[in-house]
Amino acid sequence: MHWGVPDRRRSRRLTLLGAGLCIALSLAACSKKEGGGPKREPPLVDVATPKAHLFVDRIEAVGTARANEQVTLASPVTERIERLNFDDGDFVQRGRVLAVLAQGQEQAALNGARAAEDQANAQLRRIQELAQRGFATNTLLDQQVAAAQRARAEAEDARAQIGDRVIRAPFSGHVSLRTISEGAVVNAGAVIATVSDLSRIKLDFTVPETMLSALRPGQPIVARAAAYPDTPFRGTIASIDPVIDPATRAVMVRAVLPNPGNRLKPGMLLSVGIESASRSGMAVPELAVIGEGANRYVYLVGADNKAVRTKVTTGLRDGGLIEVSGLRPDARVISEGVVKVAEGTRVRLRGSDGTRTAQRDAAGPPPKAQAGAKKD
Repeated sequence: MHWGVPDRRRSRRLTLLGAGLCIALSLAACSKKEGGGPKREPPLVDVATPKAHLFVDRIEAVGTARANEQVTLASPVTERIERLNFDDGDFVQRGRVLAVLAQGQEQAALNGARAAEDQANAQLRRIQELAQRGFATNTLLDQQVAAAQRARAEAEDARAQIGDRVIRAPFSGHVSLRTISEGAVVNAGAVIATVSDLSRIKLDFTVPETMLSALRPGQPIVARAAAYPDTPFRGTIASIDPVIDPATRAVMVRAVLPNPGNRLKPGMLLSVGIESASRSGMAVPELAVIGEGANRYVYLVGADNKAVRTKVTTGLRDGGLIEVSGLRPDARVISEGVVKVAEGTRVRLRGSDGTRTAQRDAAGPPPKAQAGAKKD
């Protein structure tokens, strides 16, 4: 008889049943352990109350610095340069001779014109004496007067041509770098030097036409240059262009800034800030405000330490604060930890009595005292 095979099958079945029972018991134990664990603590947040803050309406723009006065001096004629009286970057006074062009022919023409003028004047005096004695007609006298005037005009023309060959500074300022040398022949219109008055700087910038009502001459501005990031340059609006550019719908504004030390240079790019108006408003930390599309919300902490989402209207920003309206002065606004809460979430308040209250509420009521236990 073969009794060994059925016994081995029965033993294998019992082993599989035992292993399945062990797995089922283990899963049940794990589920009980997870379900009976401690509750998750509410998120820890910081709160702040709205406070009054002074907000200033600022207009931001970018402008280009220009010299108070600037002129490019060019040669009026084609001529050779005889003398240059300036070096690179020199400061020159008004009327100083900067360059002299060759004027030999003009000097000769002037000498001839002077001689002709002297001769015409002498002849005029003789004819005047004869006319007084009746020996010269009035026609002859008139002809000589005209001849004397013509000689005088030719002498003045010669002097003017010599004056055109002497280049002078029209105002006091700094000259540009030299690009020509003595002895060079320059054409009419060739640049000899640029003189710039840097005692003041004109700052031209544009603002949108919608902000035109907030601007006025004499209004203070603050400008900053990338070369001096920590130095503000203060000035005032000097004039506003009466014409608005129809292509950009912007208006050109010119401000004037003192320039001690000549630190600002023509052509510099400056950022401009204009304080147009100031007002006091309620403010909360910027991190407290969240946005959904065009709407803005904050989370308030209610009496039961639950978060309540509240819609607000925002305004200006300043120093990490944002202007809001629609909140009570005593509202408790969640300022940190906003991303951890939602509508109705119970929260813990950092560093306040509300922390312990919220923790106690989350843990549930305390266990009841057993009968016969003593009170402390």
